Amino acid sequence: MSRLNRTEQFASDNHAGICPEAWAALSDANAGPATAYGNDEWTRRAENAIRSVFDADCDVFFVFNGTAANALAISALCRSTDAVLAHASAHINVDECGASSFFSGGAQVVTAGTPNAKLTPEAVAHFARGRDDEHASKPRAVSVTQATELGTIFTPDELRAVADTAHAHGLFVHVDGARFANAVATLKCAPADVAQHAGVDVISLGGTKNGLPLGEAIVFFDRTLAGDFKRRRKQGGQLASKMRFLAAPWLGVLRDGAWLRHAAHANTMATRLAAAIRPLPEIRLIAPVEANGVFVDLPQRAIDSLRALGWQFHVFVGETGVRFMCAWDTTDEAVNALVADLRDAVNGMPRPPSANL
Repeated sequence: MSRLNRTEQFASDNHAGICPEAWAALSDANAGPATAYGNDEWTRRAENAIRSVFDADCDVFFVFNGTAANALAISALCRSTDAVLAHASAHINVDECGASSFFSGGAQVVTAGTPNAKLTPEAVAHFARGRDDEHASKPRAVSVTQATELGTIFTPDELRAVADTAHAHGLFVHVDGARFANAVATLKCAPADVAQHAGVDVISLGGTKNGLPLGEAIVFFDRTLAGDFKRRRKQGGQLASKMRFLAAPWLGVLRDGAWLRHAAHANTMATRLAAAIRPLPEIRLIAPVEANGVFVDLPQRAIDSLRALGWQFHVFVGETGVRFMCAWDTTDEAVNALVADLRDAVNGMPRPPSANL
């Protein structure tokens, strides 16, 4: 068991609790009975709140988690004989147990190893020009992660270039937006600028990593793609009978911009952490710090020392590339404690567990 006095950690933003705005909305939704299966006022209002955020006449579907959001969205774009392009580090490729292939009946995930986990127009064009015969899966869609699995961000122009190339070749564009709020908070742009205005057809909009208890939203900007999606969601086991409890927290975080304030705080903590550890000896940042993750190569002795002190984090790249994730509730004290322990670890001076953690 950890020797730390508190459980605040940097392994994942999924470790964070429910933010106050989501908690209050969830409590309000529990004030009495409501119609089941999404035919309730809470779900209708939450759908409209997302439409308002994007300033779009779009179709919105709530599901329990990000894997379902990605897999069901891609299954709406791809047939069993199709292929979707993603970065080699993409969640749909390495962290979802083949869910996109499963829910689409066999669609292939094709990958590219482009720099900083960001797909490029060139990679999309190469994918689109693949074999076009009965022996190969047919290119059908591109899936982009925003922010990426290395914490980098597509600017509106970068995303538009990818989408334009995809559309020129008849491909659909999906965004895994598990940390979409973090990207928007960094870019300080309208959400639409990195969504439908950039050519995105459908986005898996993340809430769990930004203060919601559970639940993501699948947003179809091209409503023709939603088609029979209600049945697809039901078949996938993602139609909540008490849908208001998935929907209501969205109302809480979208009201008054709380979702972006929380994301901006997480980003600020990551920037602060990176600035503090960058000057330490034998430390190398693996990717630019643009969202709420810090990816850094550490000496093995530092990894061992931090773990011995009870710190939780993931080795994410190779054998010594560590990921530190900040969340909506990460504190200055936690950042200070981690930096102090890491400073001693790289200097070969293990220290007692931090008193303030």
